[in-house]
Parts: sequence; structure tokens; C-alpha cells
Amino acid sequence: MTVSRRDPLPRRFLRIAWSSVATQMAEQVALVAVPLAAVLSLGAGATETALLHVAQTLPFLVLALPFGLVIDRSSPQRVLIASEVLRAATLGAIVVLITLDSLSMGALLGLGCLGAIGTVGVSVSVPSAVPRLVTSDRLIDANRWLELGRSAAFICGPVIAGAIVSAAGAGTALVVATIACVAAAALLVRLDIPRSVPSAGGSAWRAAAHGVRYVLGHHLLRPMIVTSTIFNVGWFLIQSVFVVYAVDRLGMTATTVGIAMGAYGAGMVIGALLVPPLSRRFRLGAMTVLGPGGGFVAAVPMGITLWTPAPALAFASFFLFGFGPVIWTISTTSLRQAVTPAPMIGRVSSLVVVSTYGARPLGAGMGVAISAGFGMEWCIAVAVVVFAAQLVTVLSSALPAVRELPAAPTPASR
Repeated sequence: MTVSRRDPLPRRFLRIAWSSVATQMAEQVALVAVPLAAVLSLGAGATETALLHVAQTLPFLVLALPFGLVIDRSSPQRVLIASEVLRAATLGAIVVLITLDSLSMGALLGLGCLGAIGTVGVSVSVPSAVPRLVTSDRLIDANRWLELGRSAAFICGPVIAGAIVSAAGAGTALVVATIACVAAAALLVRLDIPRSVPSAGGSAWRAAAHGVRYVLGHHLLRPMIVTSTIFNVGWFLIQSVFVVYAVDRLGMTATTVGIAMGAYGAGMVIGALLVPPLSRRFRLGAMTVLGPGGGFVAAVPMGITLWTPAPALAFASFFLFGFGPVIWTISTTSLRQAVTPAPMIGRVSSLVVVSTYGARPLGAGMGVAISAGFGMEWCIAVAVVVFAAQLVTVLSSALPAVRELPAAPTPASR
């Protein structure tokens, strides 16, 4: 039976979707509050904030694939709950240190790295759970719902964080983030994710290697990975220095920094809302090009701030960074879930997480080196070149030629 577009998504999916909204809200509040705590309370500069981004993203590079193996051999539910508890505990620890006036840069780096382990678990588990909770013909609807929730968090989280930090300090903002993590975990406790995927057998190393070979040998998955990696190197090259750049170069305050980052979420919402009409007008392959194209177009106004330091250009840049890439995320996530064999969904999702998040410490690390050696302005200039490279990558791949989402996943693989 064909499912109507107007039929509601399954209640089990909606529970994980609302949990995702809460966890994304916590992450966005923390991403603003923690660097602001470092800058305003500890006097951190561009190099220190870039190191903080490295610590918060390095676990994605190291632990995403092991998480994918665990999920392929079990259910994502336990990983999700444990991850949210870990995130809440680390955020709560930072609050305690701030309250006791014992916060140090070393503590922020260590706790940021530990909390990021929980974020890895959530990031791998959610896309792995979606095909177990909805039918293949509802994948785009489900992923669009998730992206709309994430977009709302990207709008509200930074603005709320900036306002709270200005009014009551970073500690209060992190209390809000901790509560959001606890709420996300509570929503997951009674979630029933079916174990419809057969457990992967054999050596863990062999299973991991098989997943890597499958992705790198796939004509659609490989360019997704490469494009996503390059995009996120450029994105975190900007993110690693943006707070300091915005305050020192653009004359922005904590509140306007939050508003600028919130513009990213506004772009995501509008992009996600436009997916249905765009998908009716354009083939799926064209939709995948809109994200990398939007990333390059977004980098241009940020580059212009090197000569014209206007906050309005930063607002426009963040809006465009949200608009195009969210269309990429919805389109490529649905395509990935459709073409991936069911027993491998965790490993494939984990490799996408590596490309999406694992590239971030590379970008942040470049930010450390470039800002320390040449100045933070060069981070912005190099990022524009990186975003041009990811657009060239996707245009030269097989992705633009894809006409529509496959009707059903490919047969199971080992």
C-alpha cells in the first residue's frame, strides 16, 4: 500500500525526533557558551578557541566507526541513552567548575573532548535508527523532519546562549544545555527501536574494513564522503576563529555573535521547508549540488569582511551556510539510507559522521596553525578556497546525474 504524504510518521520515530531536537538544542547552546566562557572568563584568544574546537571534535575522527560497529551488532537505543547521559554529566561538571571559580582551559579541553564522545554516539545512532523506524518511501519525510528540528535548534540555541551569557553568564547557559540533554535521554528510555538488522558476525576489524571498502568503492557514497569532508574542513576553519574574529575584527558582542549563529539555523529552516517544492521541480542529483554550491556562495560574504568588516555580511554568510547545505543533508542522507544494505547502515552512517564531524578537528587544527602563524584573517581567506574545492568535487562526481531516490534498499550484505 502506498503511504500518503499526509499520513503521520510513526510515533516511535517522533519520539526519537523530539529527542534529537533537545540534544541539538543542548549542543548549540554549548557551542556558543563554552567558547564564550573561554574568551570572557579565561581570556582565551584565537589559538585557544581553535584548540577547544579540536578537543570537541577529535572523538568523531577516532570513535565514529567503533560506534557504527556496535550499532550494527545491536540496537542504537542503548548507545543513544548512554551518550546523552555522558553529555549531561560533562556539561554539569563545567557548571560546577564555573560555580567554584575553578574553571581552567585544561578542564574545558578535557571535558569538551569527553562530552564529544557522547555527541559521536548520538550522531551515529540517529541516522542508523531512522530506516528501522520508517519505511523506505518515508525516508525523505523523516530526514526532513529531523533537519527542521535541527534547524530550529540552530536558530534558538545560539540566540538563547548569547542572551543568557550576556545576562547571567556562561554557567547559566550550560545549565540549560544540561537540562536539554537530560530531557533527550528521558524521551529515549521508553523508545522501542526494532532489531531488524541482523548482527554482523566475524572480526570487528574485518567488519570495519568491509564497511570502509564498500563506501569508498560506491560511486555515490564516495563523493558524498569526500565532499562532506572538504566542506567541514572549511566550515570549522571559520568556526574555530569566528568568535574572536567577530568580537575583535567586526566589533560584535556576545548577543550579536549568537544572532549571527542563529541566522545559520534560519537558513536551515527555510532550506528544509523548500525541499518538497524543489524536489518536485528538480531531480535528486540537482538537489545534491545545491548544498556545496550554497557553501561556496556563503563563504564569499565572509571573505568580503576582510575588507569590509560589517556584521551584516557575517549574518548573510551564516544564513547561506544553513540554507544550501541542509538541502544537501536531507537529499544525501535519504539517498545513503536507500542504497546502503541494512546490515551495514551503522558502519556507513559512522563513516559519514567521520567525514562530517571528523573533518572538523582537521579544520580547527588548520585554524590553530594558520591563526598562530599568519593571523586569523588568513583562516577566512583559506576557507573560501576550501569551499570552492568542495563544489568542484561534487560537480565532477556521479551525484548530479541521479534522477530519483531508489524505491527500496539494495540487498543485504555481510
